[in-house]
Amino acid sequence: MAGKVYLIGAGPGDPELLTLKAARILSQADAVVYDNLISDEILAHIPKTAEMIYAGKQKSKHTLKQSEINALLVELGLRDDLKTVVRLKGGDPFIFGRGGEEVEELVKAGLEFEVVPGITAAAACGASLGLPLTHRDFVSGVHFFTGHGCKELEPKLDWKILAAEDKTLCVYMGLTNAQIIVDRLIEYGMSADMPAVVVENGTLPNQRHKYTILRELPVVLEKDGFKSPAVIIIGKVVGFAKNLRSGMLKS
Repeated sequence: MAGKVYLIGAGPGDPELLTLKAARILSQADAVVYDNLISDEILAHIPKTAEMIYAGKQKSKHTLKQSEINALLVELGLRDDLKTVVRLKGGDPFIFGRGGEEVEELVKAGLEFEVVPGITAAAACGASLGLPLTHRDFVSGVHFFTGHGCKELEPKLDWKILAAEDKTLCVYMGLTNAQIIVDRLIEYGMSADMPAVVVENGTLPNQRHKYTILRELPVVLEKDGFKSPAVIIIGKVVGFAKNLRSGMLKS
């Protein structure tokens, strides 16, 4: 009989932010297909007898293509000797994690699957700074979006909606196209002085961040040498968080 395939979110990096359910399933795994940036502390939950397959992706450098990963999960799921197959991803499997594409292939193959959510990077990075992504005095919601376009071209986004200033913007994979993102937001009406922050290696011991304003964001990214993994957060709540930390909030 075929086994069960679990798509597990490992969270933002801090091993203590791995869920109890994720840790339990990892401890029972027979095979694990894991991504880049999964820490040794998280991998330590996996039995030494488990089959380990690295499928990490970095900019312009993919160990396996997504189609190959999809096929691999189906292959492992159909093996009689594997009862618990894990696809281990950073953050959450269904937020820019390609999890939807993977479960689609599992369903086509008739395989049983379960998704175990993880803390997504934007939420974790915000929390690490005391930055609430939502606050009823400032914004009415949140937009998560990726700064990647097709083959590094401009991402196709509704800039008018994003620039409206009534939401917090959380930009994943936005370093390469930061200048385009800033230019479009200002072009469509967002204040060039809108507070922004970039967080690199969120929740890890080497986490660093820098507060700035929208128009200066690309310069800060280049001058301070920010690299992936990094999340950019833009919006009024960023200013709130900065003032909160500096003790400048009005009573």
